[in-house]
Parts: sequence; structure tokens; C-alpha cells
Amino acid sequence: MKFKRTMTVAAIALALSALSGAASAVTLRIGNQGEALSMDPHSLSESLQFTILGNVFEPLVTRGRDFKLAPGLATDWKQTSPTVWRFNLRKGVVFHDGTPFTADDVIFSYERAKGDGSDLKSYVGQIKEIRKINDHALDIVTFSPFPILPEQISPWYMMSKKWCETNQASKPTDRRKGIENAASFRANGTGPFRVRERQPGVRTIYTRSGNYWGKIDGNVDEVIFTPIGNDATRVAALLSGEIDVMEPVPVQDVDRIRANAKLKVLQGPELRIVFLGMDQKRDELLYSNVKGKNPFKDKRVRQAFYQAIDIEGIKKTVMRGASTPAALLLPPEVNGFAPDLAKRLPYDVEGAKKLMTDAGYPTGFEVKMNCPNDRYVNDERICQAVAANLSKIGVKINLESETKGTYFPKVLSRNTSFYMLGWGTSTVDAHQVLYSIMASPGEGGRGQFNLGAHSNTRVDELTEKVASETDPKKRNEMIREALKIHQDEIGHLPLHQQALSWAVKKGVDVVQWPDNGMVWKYIKVNP
Repeated sequence: MKFKRTMTVAAIALALSALSGAASAVTLRIGNQGEALSMDPHSLSESLQFTILGNVFEPLVTRGRDFKLAPGLATDWKQTSPTVWRFNLRKGVVFHDGTPFTADDVIFSYERAKGDGSDLKSYVGQIKEIRKINDHALDIVTFSPFPILPEQISPWYMMSKKWCETNQASKPTDRRKGIENAASFRANGTGPFRVRERQPGVRTIYTRSGNYWGKIDGNVDEVIFTPIGNDATRVAALLSGEIDVMEPVPVQDVDRIRANAKLKVLQGPELRIVFLGMDQKRDELLYSNVKGKNPFKDKRVRQAFYQAIDIEGIKKTVMRGASTPAALLLPPEVNGFAPDLAKRLPYDVEGAKKLMTDAGYPTGFEVKMNCPNDRYVNDERICQAVAANLSKIGVKINLESETKGTYFPKVLSRNTSFYMLGWGTSTVDAHQVLYSIMASPGEGGRGQFNLGAHSNTRVDELTEKVASETDPKKRNEMIREALKIHQDEIGHLPLHQQALSWAVKKGVDVVQWPDNGMVWKYIKVNP
């Protein structure tokens, strides 16, 4: 499914004006660079997917306005033994179709999220089983002590067992294989908003649910979400008043929008590191002129790539200062961050050339680089800058830049040799990075997003120990050791911490979560 990258302001205006709704209803019009690729909450582990569908579906444990853990579909939880957590479920909750929410739906959602095709395996991978106590109580049993279980499952949304079975959607839609079902286009959650109209890649309309169990602090009745991939078109739509909220703000337009008396810009650090990954598993790279061997298996080549990238130049010319160069795959705001490891290797083109020569590639080589063009801030331009940097050490990059609708299925199926990815640590704990990105691919979603399959047995051991360690000091020491090993081996090429940048009309009050989450029930539109 490919999305159009540009829309004219006139077309957007026509689409939005035709859907203005009742005069008394409060409509919020959002223009975003990207789009939810599916209405299936288990189909893709991606922040925009989470933030949009988090307004329709809900987890057992959620986050409040302050981003701290808060009761969701579970009213409370506690450990009854080192490997057992008792969750009491909220009574009186119904799905949008009126079906009551019970423990059976939680068990069904667990089986679905851990099944083939799910992108949520790493979030439920520590769970051994779920035991039903009664309709509103259950025990979640982990394989080993797992003290951060509540944080870990906060992005895992509950689905209706009855609805999925009735609509032949019991299995998750697999983005890698292009498999779709009813859950791709329709949604039946317990959240404050429901899907009224879905036109993938064009517009989706969400309306407030009349049977929502919780309190809605804002006054928005309807959300019209329009993907506008082209930066200039998105900015023009905001300036002309056709949209009320824009995300992200192109870095080159921040000052112009901030100077507009009718608009305001919201900025802050995001819990996301943008990085580059390299295939370190195949004996021969895909899409490369090097035959019979894989250059990325040689640490000297990986280090040469690292040191040939002018990250300060990218920060200045591409990001306009809206980024922080990174040496690790997690930002300082995440528990387990090691400040003493936060220094990057120096930018050194001559040193990189020597490393390439020592590795047997004095004239470089050719390789394809996969890059999204509607996912991260200036993602395509970053990839272009990286390609230009690497050309200085003889590496010819064949850049394939495309919408995330085709990009993600490709890279998640590991049909790539060299790629850009970003990881937002939604649990705010280093274990998620270790387990999902740095650990060797394995069962239970371990290493599910380690697309280049870099592997170190000690990192795997530490990842397992970190999961069950309850002593904060010992835990952080183990996290640091794993980070140091991965850093020394140059398992990935960290680039920078991305900055959040939203723009809204004056009078629109929103809460900006550090994981780039936008909760519509908190939004208030003032006259």
C-alpha cells in the first residue's frame, strides 16, 4: 500500500470543509507527516501507530498527563510472587460495539500479540501465561522475575475476542507479508474515540465514543486526521488555517511558524534515537557489488562508516540544531543510561579510509541503503547526507527512499543490507532497547528489531539478567556492561536523539508526551 506524498492545500481544504460536522461539535484537524498503516494494534511497533491507535484501543496499564504509569483497563496490580502479577480489571467497560470487556479479552489479546505476524512480540515476550481468576481478575505469569512488567506492557492494547472471531481477525495482520484482514481497516476498542470513516493514506475520521468508561478532560468531539507528507504543503495547510495541529514541524520552518501570532510551536527532547543498521548475518550482502563476503561482518568497516559520518554537520545543516548527537541507542531520559559512555567516536575521514584499507576495501564498495521519507524528521535528507559522507571513503550508496508504507514491510522482513531506523523507548527503561534492538534474534520477540542480526552471547546473558534483577545498582551495572560491549563492537551506528516539534493554533491546548504521543482526550480547543 503506497501513500501519496503530496496533497494540494485546496484538496485538503475541500476534504476538511466537507466534514465540518454539527455546529456544536468541536472538531480537531490534525495534519501529520505520516499515517497509521493499519487499524490493527498488533500489526506494527511504531510510535505514530501507537499514538493514533492509543486513542481507540487501551492497555491494562497506561500513562497519565505527566507520562507516569497510571491505571488503564486494570484498576490496580501487584506482585503476589516473584513471577506472578495479579491484575484487577476495570468493571463496566465495554468495547465500541457494546461487548463487555473481560479477562477473556486480555488472554485473547496476549495470544494474538505473541502470534505469527505480530509486531508486539517483544512487549509480551517475558510473559509465560495468563491465568483467569474471574471475569475481572487475572494473574500474569512471567518466565522469570520481571519487575518492569507494568512499564513493558503499556503499549500492548486490548482487542475484543468476540469481534475478532466474528470478523475473521483472530490473527494479527502481517505487514511483512502484506496480509490484511478486517482489523486492518476497522477498529473496535475501549478507548475514548472510535473510527467513523477510514480512507487509508487520505483521511481518517475519529469521533468521541458515547460509551467510554473514563473521564475526558478535553472537549474534542471529532478528530480529522490527514496525512500530508510534503513539508511545504503541511506548513501551508497550517498557515492557511486548514489544520489546527501539525506534526512534525520541518526544522527549517520553526522560526517562521513561531513568529506567527496565531500559532505556537511545542518542542522538547524525544525518547528516540535515530540510527543506522547493517546486515551482519548473511555471508554475502544483498544489493552490493561485493561478492562472496559481507564487509559489515568486519568491525573495521563498521567503524569506518561510523567515523566517516559528520554528525555535527548533519546537526547543523540538516537538523538546524534540532538534534543531539548520540553515542548510545538510548537517550539520557531513559533508566539505565550510562553518561560515561555518551561520547561518540571522533569524525575522522582519514582514519576511516585507513580502516577500510586495512579491512581489504581500499577503494570502497557499493551498497543499497534503505531509508523512509515520511517517518523521522528530515529522514531522507539525513540519508542523503550520510551517503555524501560515505562517498569520501569510496563507498557508493544507492539510496532507496520510500514511504513507510512500503519501507517497513521491506526492512522488517530483513530484505535490506543497510538501513535507517529510529527507536523510541516507550517503557522509559533500557531493557526494551537491549531486548528489542541489541539482543540476538530469538524466541519471544527477542531481537525482533535487530534487523542486522548483530550478536553477542554476553549481551544476551546480560539482557536476561537485567530483566529479573531487582537491585537498581546491580541492574544499572549490567545495563552499562551490555551497552559498552555493543558500543565497542559497533553493533549499530547511532546518529542522534530526535527533537519533538509540533505546531498548534493558539487556543488549542495539547499535552506533548516525550514518546511523541498525542492523547486526544486531553486536548481542549478554546474559542
